[in-house]
Formats: sequence, structure tokens, C-alpha cells
Amino acid sequence: MNGSRRKRTDPVRQDRGPVRYGPPALDPGLPALPELVGVLAASAGRTRPEPPGGGTALREAARAYWQRRGLHGGSEDVVAAPGASPLLFALMAAYGGDVLMPRPCPAAWMPQARLLGRPAYLVPTPAECGGIPDPYALLETVRRVRAEGGRPRLLLISVADDPTATVAPPELVREVCEAAVAEGLHVVSDETWRDTVHRPHDTVLLSPAEMCPDDVTVLTDLAGALTPSAWPVAVARFPGTGRSAARRARVLDVLTALGALVAEPVARAAAHALREPSPVTDRVRRAAAIQARVASAAHRAVLTSGALARPPQAGRHLYADLGPLRSRLAARGVTDSMELEEYLTDRLGAPAPGGHRFGDELGALRVRLGTGALLGSTPEEQTESLTAVEPLRLPHVAQALSMFAAALEELG
Repeated sequence: MNGSRRKRTDPVRQDRGPVRYGPPALDPGLPALPELVGVLAASAGRTRPEPPGGGTALREAARAYWQRRGLHGGSEDVVAAPGASPLLFALMAAYGGDVLMPRPCPAAWMPQARLLGRPAYLVPTPAECGGIPDPYALLETVRRVRAEGGRPRLLLISVADDPTATVAPPELVREVCEAAVAEGLHVVSDETWRDTVHRPHDTVLLSPAEMCPDDVTVLTDLAGALTPSAWPVAVARFPGTGRSAARRARVLDVLTALGALVAEPVARAAAHALREPSPVTDRVRRAAAIQARVASAAHRAVLTSGALARPPQAGRHLYADLGPLRSRLAARGVTDSMELEEYLTDRLGAPAPGGHRFGDELGALRVRLGTGALLGSTPEEQTESLTAVEPLRLPHVAQALSMFAAALEELG
């Protein structure tokens, strides 16, 4: 690694006690693509689930999907599961040891480690982005964990990040991966949101698997961009090595024991989406483009209120720090992220999960603000937003943005 611009920061261990806070409400996303609904309906009579890890057609479609993104391998290196949570649980179980993850991190990560009884360490992110730990803080964390008798084995990262909606620069991803591999860590790269990058021609997203092909497992939840969240399916791509083959077999054992099997109608729709026919790619492109415009407007409203947030680059959220408004919020009885979540959810009329759900300190006034709801409250409004030439001028979008800005302005 080069440079010395980032300071070292103490890691935070999060491995004791039950899960204190439930997961945030799911983002329902956009209406289901009619073509995918047709594929699902045509398979509705198939009542048997896919075999553990997914059937041949689904795994082959996932292999081709990744190959189009420069990640080569065979369908035998792919595993599918009914959603990202059981798949991540199986991955953690297969690799063993202590888990490291950036702070903040996706809401589902910490509960999975706790359910397994695994020590988990949250490592601060660099100033430039979320989704990856600061490489120097990562090295310091590994050193301290080993000095205390721990066994750091697994690093979770998300280069297109939920909750921060940022995309990690390739040079930082390289530094983190080189540091992790040098310390004997295996990297799980959650790339659920990679196809939701708002401005793909201006943003370079590089998968860690392109840099360290033998040391990175890629995980993708199709609900990020390709399928509705009500159709749970996620896929993982393992390195093509003998050691990874043994771990893949262990993952299959865990999924089998959990009964975590993909329903065949869902698998067929997912395979169709992964093949990326033109209606699917057109929907993904349109959704990313409109999210870019709506998220930018929401980001301006956050900054205007006096709060802070990194510019959103992917996904359907932005992560706001209302710390600069602490005194005004305290006058309203809001002193931590749980109270902030309740306060903003009530005023925005949509879930606004607090930063405590993502591993941030309870006392920090951070919140994830969804932008998907700004496109409309009904399938008809959302479809109109997707097809409009000037979506921000649509009455329902303009009204939603106005209400969003007003709720934040009253805090300023």
C-alpha cells in the first residue's frame, strides 16, 4: 500500500449479547417487470424446490452474468440460496474464525455473525467512501485481535455500498484487498448494488475478485437490481481453487441443513433476469438513471438542512449525518439514532432506519434515508416515473421531494 494520508482508528468489537435491534423495513423496490412475472407465472405449477445450491440453469446463468463483468469461472463454482441472509450465514459458517466488516455495514451482516456466535469487529471506513475498511485500521485490527488470542479469518466488504450509497475507488479497494490477503483473510465481496450505479460512465466499479481471484468470494442478492425483494434469491461465486471447492461443499451442507432451497418458479425467473435480455437491461438502466436524479435532489435537501452526507453513487438510499443539528434535535427530544429513526420515520412517512442498525454508535445521529419511495406510492406512479422524460417534474415526485425537503428544513 502507498501513502500515509489516513490515520489509524480503534476498531470496535461487536460480538456479545443478543441482536438488540431488528432489521430495517425492506425496500419494496419498483414494480415487477412484466416479462419476469410471465416467466414466474409459467412456472407456478412446479412445486419442487431447486436442489441445494441451485439447479444447473440458474447457476449457469449466474456464471454467464459474472463472465460479462470480467469474472470467469464455471457453474460448479456458483451457489444459490433463497436470499442473501441464509447465503451469508452459510459462508460465515464455512470459513470459520472471527469476522471483520466496515463500519457502517449492511444491517444483515452483524446479526448473522451473532447467530453463529462469531466474534465480529467493526473497522472504520476511510473518508472517501463506505463499504470497505480503512486499510491501516484493518491491519491494526488484525494485529490487536491476534494479540488477544482471536482468529481473524473473514473480511466482508461492499464496493457498491448499502447503507452509504457510495462506490469505493479502485485504488482503495486494491489496498484493502492486498492488506487482507497478506494477513491471511478471505474476502467476501457483496456486490448486490453494482448494477445500480447511478452514473456508470463516470464511476469505476472494480470487483475485488478481479484483483485477488483466488481469495475473494462474490455475493449478489438479485433483489438489488434484477428481481423483486419478494422473490428471494442470491448467488455466490467462489474462486476456482481446491480449497474453495471444499468450502463451497461446506456451504452446501449448511444450506441443506437449513432447508434453504430456492423455489423453482423463482429460480426460473432469476435465471431469466441473470441472462439480461433487453427488457431487463432497459429496466436496470432506467432505474439507475432516475435514482441518480432523485437521489441528487434528496442529497441537496440534506445539505441545505445543515446535515452531512456523502454524494450517493449507487442504490436507493443515502446516509445522512445529522450531528451538526444535534442541539436542535435535542430540543425535540432526539438524542440518539433510535430516537432519530422514530422522529424522521414519523415525519417522512417512510422508514428511516437509524445508524445503530448498521453498526454505528447509538449516540451518533446518523440515518439511512430511502430514495425509492420518492418515485411514487403506487405501481402506476412508479412506472410513470420510470418512463417520464422529466421525472422530477411529475406532480407525485415533486410533491414527495418537497415533503422530504420540508421535513429536513424544519430541523435547520
